[in-house]
This record gives sequence, C-alpha cells and structure tokens, in this order.
Amino acid sequence: MALTSTFTSLNLPVKNVAQSKAFFTGIGFALNPQFPDSENSVAIVIGDNLQVMLIADSFFNTLTERESVDTSKYSQFTIALAFESREKVDEIVNTAVSLGGKLHAEPEDHGFMYHWGFVDLDGHLWAINYMNADAAQG
Repeated sequence: MALTSTFTSLNLPVKNVAQSKAFFTGIGFALNPQFPDSENSVAIVIGDNLQVMLIADSFFNTLTERESVDTSKYSQFTIALAFESREKVDEIVNTAVSLGGKLHAEPEDHGFMYHWGFVDLDGHLWAINYMNADAAQG
C-alpha cells in the first residue's frame, strides 16, 4: 500500500516574513488561521491540503541545522501548482510580477498543457500550470 499524506506543508526560508506575506496574499492566497503568524513565520494556504510556511531565514536555519541555499545562485526545487485555466495561470504570474516577483522564462503552450512561472521575492521558483485533461488523453 502506498503512503498518502493527509496534509502537506512546504517550509520556505524568506528574508522578510511581512513582505513575503504581502506578496503571497496579494497574489490571492489566504492565510491559514490555524497557524498564527509572527515575525518568524506565516502559513499561506495553497490548496485544500497544502500550505507554505514562510519562515524567517534566521529561524529556518535553527530548525534544519543547515544553511539555506543562496537562491540567487542555486535552485533547491521548483514549486509546481496547477490551476483551472490558462487565464488563471496568466493572472497569477502577472500579479506576482506586479508585486515584485520576476518572470521565469516565457509562457509555454504544449497544447494539452500551458506553463508559465515566476520567481518570488526570495528567489524561489514557482511553476504555474494548466492541464487540459481532455487534450492530454486525446
């Protein structure tokens, strides 16, 4: 039997919790009221069973006992999210850029999948996707 998580939380180090909170709520994500925010962290709801904990660099390093990667030089992973339409993908990426994020490449249209991305205020890569299930099966 495969393992299945009931809830997932990604923990990302950030330079400024308040600025990152404003960035992600500006894009349209909500705060998780079950996790009170502080100067050290804030929980952003990304999906029904997914949140991102934005954790101040200095505090994050105490949790991992490792240094965070320098996102201006390295990528540790890409956060890939799927949404209901191409228009929603464009809206999210354009909003992220208007709030200080940077574009990550040009949009890619593969017919069955539309992909675009941005880099957040702390250099983390976000891949925003729309998958047309009917076209993928055809």
